[in-house]
Amino acid sequence: MAREPEAVAELRRALGERLAALRTAADLTQSQLAKAAFCDRTRIAHIEKGRARADEHFWRTVDQALSAGGALLNSFHQLAAAKQEGEQRERASRLAVARAKSGGDEMAALELARRVSASDVGAETLSRLEGMFDELAVAYPVTPPTLLLARLREQLVYVTELLDARKTLAEHRRLLIVGAWLSLLTATVHIDLKQTAAARARLRTASSLARHAEENEIRAWCYETEAWRALSEGAYGQALALSQAAQDLAPAGTSVAIQSAAQEGRVRARLGESRETYAAINRVHKLVGPLERPDCPEHHYRYDPAKSLAYTATTLAWTGDPAAEDYAREVLARLNPGDDVAKWPRRVATANLDLALTLVAGERLDEACDAAQRAILSGRVVPSNHWRAAEVVAAVEARRVPEARDLREAYEDLTRAAAT
Repeated sequence: MAREPEAVAELRRALGERLAALRTAADLTQSQLAKAAFCDRTRIAHIEKGRARADEHFWRTVDQALSAGGALLNSFHQLAAAKQEGEQRERASRLAVARAKSGGDEMAALELARRVSASDVGAETLSRLEGMFDELAVAYPVTPPTLLLARLREQLVYVTELLDARKTLAEHRRLLIVGAWLSLLTATVHIDLKQTAAARARLRTASSLARHAEENEIRAWCYETEAWRALSEGAYGQALALSQAAQDLAPAGTSVAIQSAAQEGRVRARLGESRETYAAINRVHKLVGPLERPDCPEHHYRYDPAKSLAYTATTLAWTGDPAAEDYAREVLARLNPGDDVAKWPRRVATANLDLALTLVAGERLDEACDAAQRAILSGRVVPSNHWRAAEVVAAVEARRVPEARDLREAYEDLTRAAAT
């Protein structure tokens, strides 16, 4: 990281000290403030000592958490202005030296070329960051959200620090892109944990970084992810608009183009729009038809054709179509989960819920309860999907079958575990 002027470093230390004083006055520990700011305690400690930098979103968040009335945010803006002024003076000084040494346009051109190629980041660092993101995206379906969130936060802190380092234009764009992907996946995990405010903040960051990098695929994923959040909260009109916005922005043939079309189908099913629901299902099947299985089908942002089976099962189950049973059973047969729930991807739990909902509608209640129990007891139903489990439990209870009591207890154990 480039060395910053002492005056700027002093302002940063003063801002950190002010944060520590306000936190102490509010009777908050570093861990409690870190929770409010969606980061870890170590990062708060570094910021308070002036050893770590933080962006505007962080200072706005802690300003609100400590009821500082904008004092911290204003100090951050003063710091940013001082830093920008110092950088401008440094650039002007370097330019003057270059001109004095060059004596002409030829040397000025050479100096510009040298600066474009200068970097403190490096291709190897970026490649490792990109590889780490892919590993996390593959781990997503089988890793508890809280564990994955901790790893994602570590990577995002590192990316934030690298944004201040000297790098080439090409490296800067790669860093923006990997930062956008990491922010997007972090938002998805926040949604799984029903942490709405954090999820929306991460999505805004992902969209902003993607916009600067001119990456419409990531921007489309942001819309699609927000559509799922809205759907899980019952805001179906908003979810429909967001899924359509994702399709409008998605580059043709990309995974997000397919995923957002599937998302629209699910929203249409919740809205009771039968004709539009089946049209969306058919559109997804046409898009998936030419696809081959990707090298890494577990990757959350690479569309595996088998995913269309799972989305079709859910969509048909929500429309009350008995055909959902065949699709759900096909998902389970292909994934072949066995009894070791630790190896289950989330699609197994979801397919069991889809199967249970369809079986209840067909009055096959024993089978429905068994499928629902398998899903709930697996531990793979994340908080954002609790409402889907609750929907099955309520449907079974409405039939007044003896198994309903056991199913209700299992569901309540699930929600209590998530709350703790």
